[in-house]
Parts: sequence; structure tokens; C-alpha cells
Amino acid sequence: MSIKENIQKIEETLEDDITLIAVSKTKPLEALEEAYSYGIRDFGENKVQELLEKYDNFHEDVKWHLIGHLQTNKVKYIVDKVFLIHSLDSIKLLQQIEKIYGSNDKIANVLIQINIGKEETKAGIFEEELDALVNEIEKCKYVKALGLMVIIPKGDEQENRKYFKSTKNIWDKLKEQKFKNITMKHLSMGMSSDYITALEEGSNMIRVGQGIFGKR
Repeated sequence: MSIKENIQKIEETLEDDITLIAVSKTKPLEALEEAYSYGIRDFGENKVQELLEKYDNFHEDVKWHLIGHLQTNKVKYIVDKVFLIHSLDSIKLLQQIEKIYGSNDKIANVLIQINIGKEETKAGIFEEELDALVNEIEKCKYVKALGLMVIIPKGDEQENRKYFKSTKNIWDKLKEQKFKNITMKHLSMGMSSDYITALEEGSNMIRVGQGIFGKR
């Protein structure tokens, strides 16, 4: 199927309040242009370098999402260029974002990345580390946490549902509380192979690459 057909197929399953992010990592600008022409305005990139190259050579009204791991030494390059950082995964990174964005007098909008499956190969914090990170976010002036992001372990639908449900429970608990600099607006969970299940379990932001652009 074409990029247009893929987008139409996905959008038919989405409610109005769901954000579809086209994960465009490794894809040429021609492919992004095609997605753009069919209404996509949210694009997700894994690497800062690639995001910056596309930022400089693509439409100004696009919202760029950094969905890959963010190294502390790369924060300075993305100030005022990234709509949402999905991968806040440590106090060290938080402090660097606060410092760099503060020196530019800009606000960084971030999602807290949860490692719900406690996988050594994946970034994100464990649930039991969340309180410490939340406490540090409340001290910030230049960082606003707008929700959670998760990349779940590979599994069948039943296992996927379990992890999505667990993440939604964390999101719901945080949403019930009042914090400084933290609101649970976005729940970024679900990718090409499992976004339907993620939506059923409460996701309001899905990250689809292969399902739009085809196999890498």
C-alpha cells in the first residue's frame, strides 16, 4: 500500500483527540513530503543529527518529536527545534535540559519514559524511580513534563495489553495528583505492530513508522 493509503487506514481507526506521529527515522525527505501532503504534521526522529538535518530542510509548521534516547551532550542542539522530547529517562538528563534551556530562556516540553518491562536493553526509568524524578521536575523552571512514553517488550497481544495497562495505571495515578511542572496530557504508547491495542488501553499518542512508510 502507498503512504497515502497507509495514513488513511490508520486515521480511520483514530478518534479526534489522538495524535498520530509519523516515525520518519532513516526515511528521505521525499517520503516525509508525501506524508505531509496527506495532512501529517507530527514527525518522530530517533537521532538528534538526523532531526536537525530534516528540520533545516522541511516545512516550518511541522512538529518534531524526539523519540530516541537523548544524550546530555546533544541537548544544546535541539533547543527551540523540538516540539516534544519523549525520552526523559534520568535525573542527570533532566538537569542538563533545565540548564541548557534555562540559559536560552526557553521551555522544554518532555515526556517521562518508563521502562515498564525493566529491560536492560531499553532506556527509561523503572516505576519505583518515578517519585525521585518527579521531585526533581518540580524544582525546575524550564522543563514541563506533559505525560509518559513507553516502549514495551516484544510479546503477543495479551502481554502487550498487560504492559499498556500498567503504564496507563501509572499515568492515571499521576493525573489524579497536583504537581508543579507536571501534567498528564499525553500518553505516548503504541507503534506500528501494537497501536490498536495501545489505543484500546488508553493511549492518546501513537508512533507509527513502518505502518506509514513501509519496511526499512
